[in-house]
Amino acid sequence: MQKAWMYEEYGPKEVLTFGDYPIPTPTKNDQLLIKVRAAALNPIDFKLRNNLLVPLDFPIIPGCDMSGTVVGKHDEASRFEIGDDVYGNIQDFNAKGKLKRLGSLAQFVVVAEELVAKKPRNVSFEEAASLPVAVQTAVEAFKTGGFQEGGSVFIVGGAGGVGSMALQLAKHVYKGCLVGASTSGGKVDFVKALGADRVMDYTKTRYGQIQDKYDLVIDTVGDSNNSYVMGKENTPIVDITWPPSNPRAMHSSLTVSGEILEKLNPFLESGEVKAVIDPNGPYHLCDVLRAFEYLETGRAKGKVVISHFYP
Repeated sequence: MQKAWMYEEYGPKEVLTFGDYPIPTPTKNDQLLIKVRAAALNPIDFKLRNNLLVPLDFPIIPGCDMSGTVVGKHDEASRFEIGDDVYGNIQDFNAKGKLKRLGSLAQFVVVAEELVAKKPRNVSFEEAASLPVAVQTAVEAFKTGGFQEGGSVFIVGGAGGVGSMALQLAKHVYKGCLVGASTSGGKVDFVKALGADRVMDYTKTRYGQIQDKYDLVIDTVGDSNNSYVMGKENTPIVDITWPPSNPRAMHSSLTVSGEILEKLNPFLESGEVKAVIDPNGPYHLCDVLRAFEYLETGRAKGKVVISHFYP
């Protein structure tokens, strides 16, 4: 048995309990058994718990992002070896059928090897765990919007988990010529440090007051009904939330793939792209309720990360 956070009914964070759950076994020819070292929380975790997305088959262990060490594998799994440190999003949202019941807020998980990538040596387990969902969502947003290298992009919510990664990708991977972002006043310097050329403090300035117009607008917070004015005429508006607040906006979810993370690894190894962990964390695995309470305030700066290491 292993320790895991789970819930057997919909509701607030208090429905979560910390208890025993069977350690899974790789039964399919592409599966790995991972000892989880760190995980990260995402809004989808509490939206699922609040019965806002899809029906669930209880009990559910929440969590999508994880990093850890391969401690077992199916005989036919060939991409990784025992002892390899990997990271990835273990929930393939586009796969047919229901989501996995066993998420990353557990000591061990089973995952298809194509969903993970080797962890760069210069990146900690906690940093690696913060990346997969945010990176995959940001990459899909650029793809949905047809962004071309050297173009300009405005990120709504530049300090959040997805926004902070979209900013860095825009600057260092897609080589954007002008990268703008919105955030609240206390996070302006933080967003500038991530690479934003222009930062709008939405507590002081309205979108319509900004003269710069962009080739793409990526809305990470669900404000596309207002932020669309940041785009040029006929500019694609990509909203990662569902449903988009503006009928003109295109919804973008994510493609779950280890290959996306492998392509990111050189930028992580060079330091051009950095993981962004909220300074209140990492939280210990025993403090998941407190971590969810903070995440649900909507004030996180970067990702809310859970460390699975024990003293």
